[in-house]
Amino acid sequence: MKVYFISGMGADSRVFKHIHLPGGFTIKHLEWIPFRKNDSLEAYSLRLAAAIKPGEKFALLGLSMGGMMAAEITKQFCAAGNCPVVTILISSVPAHSHLPSYFRLSKYLPLHKLIPVRFLKSASILNRLFTSDNEADRKVLYQVINESDPMFIKWAMGAVLHWKNDSIPARLVQIHGTKDKVLPLRFTKPTHIIKNGNHMMIMNRAKELNALIAAALLQAQQEMIQSDS
Repeated sequence: MKVYFISGMGADSRVFKHIHLPGGFTIKHLEWIPFRKNDSLEAYSLRLAAAIKPGEKFALLGLSMGGMMAAEITKQFCAAGNCPVVTILISSVPAHSHLPSYFRLSKYLPLHKLIPVRFLKSASILNRLFTSDNEADRKVLYQVINESDPMFIKWAMGAVLHWKNDSIPARLVQIHGTKDKVLPLRFTKPTHIIKNGNHMMIMNRAKELNALIAAALLQAQQEMIQSDS
C-alpha cells in the first residue's frame, strides 16, 4: 500500500530521511507543485492530491503544514467516497481551530506580507539548526531551508492563516511533541504525545515516530482487511 508523504513549509522529502515503513507499505512523496496566485490551502491541496489514483487504497502522512494539507485532502477524498485508510499528522494540526490563537488573529494583520522573505528564511534556519544533536541532520536542514522558494514560503504562510477547515479526519493519528514551539501542544488534542519532542522531531525522534507510524499503518491495514472480508 502506498503512503503519501507531504513535507512542511519550506521543506522537502529530505526531512523524512529517518522514517521507515513496515513491510507491505511504500513511501510516495507528494512534492510541492507551483502555486497559483489566489490559491487557498484547500485548492492547492486538491491539485497536489492529483497524483493519488482514484479508487486506490492509500494512507496519508503530513508534517507541519503538510499535515494540514493531509487533513484537507482527507476531507475532500472522503466526500468523494475514497477515504485514506488512515491520516497521520506529525507536528501538525487537523483543523484551523487548533492553530494558535495568534495565528488566527494575524490574518487580520497580515504582517507576513511586509516581512522580507529572506529574513524569514534566515530566522527559520537559526531556529531549526539546533533541533538535532546529529551534525549530518543539521546540514540537511540548513540545505533544505536554504534551497526553499521564497515566494512559496510567503504564499504558504498566507494560505495557512486563511485555512478554514474544521473537519477532523475519522481515522486520525496525530503525533505531537510537548516542546513544539511553532504549533504548541496546548492548542491541539493529539492522539499521541512525544515527551520533549520539538517541531522537527521528525529528524531527532525518528525511532519513536517509526514505531507509532508502523502501529497505525498495520492497525489500519487490519481493519481494512476485516471490513473487506
